[in-house]
Amino acid sequence: MTDMPPSYGARLHQLAEERPSEVAVIFAAEAGGETQHTRAELDDRSTQLARVLARRGVGVGDHVAIQLRNSVEFLVGCFAGWKLGATVIPVRWDLPDWEAGRVRAVARPKVVLAPDTLALIAEAERESTDPFEFATSPVAQGICSSGATGTPKVILRKVPAVWPPEARSTMLIQEQSRPLQTLAQRTLVCGPMYHTNGFTALSDLLSGFSVILMERFSGARAVDLIERYRPTGMVAATPLLQRIAQVPDVRSRDFSSFEWVLQGASVLPPWVAETWFELVGPERMFLLYGSTEGAGIVALTGEEYRRHPGSIGRGFAGTQVKILDPDGQELPPNEVGEIYTRPGDGVLLHEYLGDVAQTPVTPDGFTTVGDLGWLDEDGWLYLADRRVDMIKSGGANVFPAEVEVALSDHPAIRDVAVVGLGDPEWGKRVHAIVEPYDPAAPPDRAEVIAYAKARLAPYKVPKTVELVERIPRSEAGKVSRSALIAEREGATG
Repeated sequence: MTDMPPSYGARLHQLAEERPSEVAVIFAAEAGGETQHTRAELDDRSTQLARVLARRGVGVGDHVAIQLRNSVEFLVGCFAGWKLGATVIPVRWDLPDWEAGRVRAVARPKVVLAPDTLALIAEAERESTDPFEFATSPVAQGICSSGATGTPKVILRKVPAVWPPEARSTMLIQEQSRPLQTLAQRTLVCGPMYHTNGFTALSDLLSGFSVILMERFSGARAVDLIERYRPTGMVAATPLLQRIAQVPDVRSRDFSSFEWVLQGASVLPPWVAETWFELVGPERMFLLYGSTEGAGIVALTGEEYRRHPGSIGRGFAGTQVKILDPDGQELPPNEVGEIYTRPGDGVLLHEYLGDVAQTPVTPDGFTTVGDLGWLDEDGWLYLADRRVDMIKSGGANVFPAEVEVALSDHPAIRDVAVVGLGDPEWGKRVHAIVEPYDPAAPPDRAEVIAYAKARLAPYKVPKTVELVERIPRSEAGKVSRSALIAEREGATG
């Protein structure tokens, strides 16, 4: 009889028994300084907390919400939930009470670990560290999202918490026939763990890797940590890679420890890509496009990106891709439509919690999350933008992401967000919100528009430009265009 794979809790305990004194986590606090934490500590503390949660009724199939900043307590909370067979749901730590309440109403957690419930962790310090019979979560995790509608939802991946799980951070490298012994043994976790990218820290720990966990991202701090602790891998969204690329002396810093850097979540501007190719080599860069829903993976290497600049890849691990028009008809190459994907095994392993519309699925099993793009003649996929973010200006379709990429290379622009604002002449006018590198010497509005005119078709050029001190991005690097529009509607620019 084949041995059943261990549960997440059992796997953590196994590693702790094999390597109790090995440092599993280097935690970099936002205020400065780092602390080190062993595998035995993670195992013992999560067992103690599991006992406390069990007394509060947490059991197999229940939901445990983790609403904490990146921290060792976040990790301990996840493993404690898994040891009891619960589904772990990370929640943004900085949500206002009203919005947090809406998310909790959808997630329906038995227990919430948040700053106001940290007494549970203090209580756990008095508990026994003796292991018990760890349960297996039938659904390992859920990820919160408001998607395009602003309605809170939780996306459950219907995969049990048993090891080995799908190792996203190593799949692409293995496919490229890189020897397995070169895979990362220490990963830098610079994004928030409530996001899919940051949550891979848990998989890394179960893989036997160690992690360098940043409480909060800073480009300069990330570079310092890379040089000091020599990570061999990193998963990061485009805005975080861009901030590191903007560190003034980045090209003179030492990134030689990296075996791979995995990018995801949005289009990678060419100048950001080339900076990272200089830092780590295109053969060590991997670009990934997917969704929390697990509807398939599109990927390419840095070397392939150079041959197909701007592409987000081709179907990976059997994933199929097609572009459909609003009537569900497949479009020919180079025509923009909605991106539909089907995973290699054809199985969609997700379920939504919340009063939300389900992901559209075609009769042959392709699904979409609302992104628009096109395929070229050779099957390389290019991302245009989110369907809901597209600007209809003067009868033409303008994709904000394309305008942002065009403007992001301006030497005086640190960050930029593009939205469509109501306009009596154009219907919607293209409006650029610009964060300058130097607030004391911002780019002239006319200069920004001229820069855009040199790179974009006339109808895509911003009609108005606004200078702000800072673009309000989440820790994951995302910006809510709908919120930006709501703040500005009626403005004249």
